[in-house]
Amino acid sequence: MFTGIIESIGTIESVSPLQDSAWAGVRLAVHAPTLDFSDVKLGDSIAIQGACMTVVRMENKRFWVDVSQESLSKTVGLAKPGEVNLEKAMRLSDRVGGHLVSGHVDGLGHVVDFSPVGESWHLQIRSPKVLSPFFAYKGSVTVNGVSLTVNKVDDLASGESDIHINLIPHTVEMTTLKHLQAGSPVNLEIDQIARYCERIVSTLNLMQHR
Repeated sequence: MFTGIIESIGTIESVSPLQDSAWAGVRLAVHAPTLDFSDVKLGDSIAIQGACMTVVRMENKRFWVDVSQESLSKTVGLAKPGEVNLEKAMRLSDRVGGHLVSGHVDGLGHVVDFSPVGESWHLQIRSPKVLSPFFAYKGSVTVNGVSLTVNKVDDLASGESDIHINLIPHTVEMTTLKHLQAGSPVNLEIDQIARYCERIVSTLNLMQHR
């Protein structure tokens, strides 16, 4: 589990195929000069752009993870070199500064608008239809691994939804969200509570109609 509070910005330095096959996954080498490795060991989990990955090697402020083709097909930001948001798995004694995040990306959204508003930034993301029911005013969402608060939800005729988020300068400066622009794809993870509420309601409705 994670909290959605980014600890460091790292850089994917290389993406190497694990096998000579179109279905093979890749091994990422991530340079993380500002990440505290003192409590990281092989097998530990680190979220990269919001996707939970397992450390398979560490050396000189770098770590390596293996990413399956399935994960690559469901996420963005892991298939090529570039900056990435990093967060180590939380401990039970940690303060939860954001919200409970599983590190399992639920789907991809696309940025509609990312523009300055006063001292802050307005981020508008179009979510796919399948995720639309899970967003609510003042609810939580994880965008590229960052825990954020939804300030407004616009439900569209297509079944998709536009979620509006306010970003303070600190969040923009300390994460890779600063690189977003209209059209950018982003990793979305819905709130855990919303996930269970939807399951309970849909199951009860199904039982009532049997």
